[in-house]
Amino acid sequence: MKKTAKKISSVLFVILLIAAAILLSASFVVTKEDEYTLIKQFGKIERIVDTPGLSFKTPFLEMTQTLPKQIMFYDTPPSDVITMDKKTMVADSYVLWKISDPVTFAQTLNSSVTLAETRINTTVYNAMKNVISSLSQNAVISGRDGELDQAFMENIGDSMNNYGIELISVETKHLDLPSDNKAAVYDRMISERAQMAATYTAEGESEAQKIRNTTDKEVAISISNAQTKAAKIVAEGEAEYMRILSDAYLDPKRSEFYAFIRSLEAAKASLTGEEKTLILSKDSPIAQIFYQID
Repeated sequence: MKKTAKKISSVLFVILLIAAAILLSASFVVTKEDEYTLIKQFGKIERIVDTPGLSFKTPFLEMTQTLPKQIMFYDTPPSDVITMDKKTMVADSYVLWKISDPVTFAQTLNSSVTLAETRINTTVYNAMKNVISSLSQNAVISGRDGELDQAFMENIGDSMNNYGIELISVETKHLDLPSDNKAAVYDRMISERAQMAATYTAEGESEAQKIRNTTDKEVAISISNAQTKAAKIVAEGEAEYMRILSDAYLDPKRSEFYAFIRSLEAAKASLTGEEKTLILSKDSPIAQIFYQID
C-alpha cells in the first residue's frame, strides 16, 4: 500500500513538474531585434514589445503575434499612366517602407503584410497617375533623374500614416514609352529637336549678320574719318610747305640759295643710268649757276 502511494506521489510530482515547465514556457516571450511582438488577450492588443529580449505574458490567456520591424522592399507591378498631352507611358517602380505604428497596422490591415503591399500599390499608382497626368510627355521623360520620385512622395504625403505605415522612398525603375509606339514617338521628338535646332541656328546667323554689319559700318566710318584726318594733315603740310617756300623766295638772300639748290636737284635727277655726262646750253638755268661762280 505504501509503495503504491509512493508511486502515485512520484507520478503526480512528475506531472506537476511538466505542467510547471509548460506554464513557464508559455509565459516567456522572446522578441527579436527586427520585429515587434504584439501581446493580445481575447483578440485585443494589450501591449507592444518593441525592444529585443525576453519578456513575460499570462500563459493561455495572452497570445503573441509578431510583425516585421525592418525596412521592407516592395516591387510594384508595371502599370500604364497617361500624360497631360494624352500620351501613354509605362511606369515601373519599387517602394521602401516600414511599419511605424504596429497597433494601427494590426487594426487597419489585420497585421497582414500582403494587405499592406496592396494598399501601397494603390496609393503609389494613384500618386503616379496624378503627377504624370499634370505633365507633358517631354517633361516626364526629362524628369526621370529624380524629380518625379520627389513629386510622387509629395503627392502621397502622410496618407499612409492611417495604416501605421511609413513610406521611406518611391524609386522609379522604368518609365518609358510602350514598345508598340516608342519608335514613332522618338522619331517625332527627333524631328521637333531638329526644328528647334534649325530655328536657333537661323536666329544665331541673323544675330551674327547684324553684328558683322554693325562692325563693317564702324570700320568704314573709322577708315573714312582716318582718311579725312590724313588728307587734312597732308593739306596742312602742303600749305605750310608752300608758305615756307613763298617766304624763302620773297627773301632775296634766300631766293638765290633756293634757286641754286633746286637747280642742283634738277641736275642730279637728270644724271641717270651709266652715262654721267650733262650737256647744257649756255642759256640753261643750270648752266647759269656755273657761269655765275667766280
